[in-house]
Amino acid sequence: MGATTAILGNDRRMLMITFLQERDGHAELRDIVEYIAEKEGDTDRRHRKSVYVSLVQTHIPKLEREGVIAFNHGVVTLLKIPDDVTVYMEVVNKHDISWSAFYMGTSLIFIAAGWYLENPPLFLAAIVYLAISVVHHRKISRLI
Repeated sequence: MGATTAILGNDRRMLMITFLQERDGHAELRDIVEYIAEKEGDTDRRHRKSVYVSLVQTHIPKLEREGVIAFNHGVVTLLKIPDDVTVYMEVVNKHDISWSAFYMGTSLIFIAAGWYLENPPLFLAAIVYLAISVVHHRKISRLI
């Protein structure tokens, strides 16, 4: 299994990598736990403990084995990010439009065109793409 799969296989690993990138490659574990809990929308003590346990028992060891991070005395250090990972991590500035939002808008245009042209295959395909882009947009919005 490659490092790309190791990182992309879980939202918490992706969030940890994102946080480390924002912090010049190193951060205290407790700060990472707070960040992830906040991004997941639940900052109560029980959830933070769940995040902590999953990071220490699963995600940090996996990323250490892949050579992506080092963990020493409560500090996580980003060692490398495989080149192909950034292709999959959607990074959008505050006032930019995300790809998922772009696809939602495009799908709406094609839904209108399918309706106007009375073309059921176009209309149905556009609805499917709209549904997929909405799901993706919700997932990305939760992470960002």
